[in-house]
Amino acid sequence: MPHLRAWLLLLTVPTLCVALFLLSAPPRHNPFAPVDLTDRPGLGTGHQLARAARHPQVCFPALDKVGVLYTPLDDAPKGEKCGLYNALTLDRTLTPYSATLRMTCGEAAALYVWERHVARPAAVDILGSPLARIETYGSFSCRNIAGSGRRSEHARGNAVDISGFRLEDGRLIDVKTFWGKGGKEAKFLKRVHSGACDLFSVTLGPEYNAAHRDHFHMDMGPGSACK
Repeated sequence: MPHLRAWLLLLTVPTLCVALFLLSAPPRHNPFAPVDLTDRPGLGTGHQLARAARHPQVCFPALDKVGVLYTPLDDAPKGEKCGLYNALTLDRTLTPYSATLRMTCGEAAALYVWERHVARPAAVDILGSPLARIETYGSFSCRNIAGSGRRSEHARGNAVDISGFRLEDGRLIDVKTFWGKGGKEAKFLKRVHSGACDLFSVTLGPEYNAAHRDHFHMDMGPGSACK
């Protein structure tokens, strides 16, 4: 009996600690809190975004609440190897993009949080100029992962490729030119890359492989990677 009581105590104390933390922590640190895309990222943000990605009834209202404009897309027929489900065309967010983006709602939600809380503040803090446009290679594309026979998350509109950032003062900070070269530009790119790692399931950049030497790949797929 003493051993049983000891084991029960060991199991109960951590559970109580977790419960107290969830009750007292700010919503951004609570993975079960309602999804609020305006709240700055915290310990629970990644889990909240993953929940939004799984549940369109959570995701679309979250986009509506922050004023993201989008056009809903019909789901692709079942059984197709490539297709969009719970997806949209991104019409307007805080910063223009260089190409039309068709993506899942979950991907759009993560992209908005990254843009609002990572990329835009970093541009002002490090480079001294607001963002005018985000350069992208696009989102939905029916293709495999480069050099493999597996479908890319792009084939489900669950990924976006970011190649650079145009500033309001006219400068273009592109990944291919400035990554790893030192200076403020490289510092800015490092920050937006690491910030993406905290929000997206998978973030890949030039240090991953040659196929990503000129852009950041950010997706909300089932994997987990920051490279």
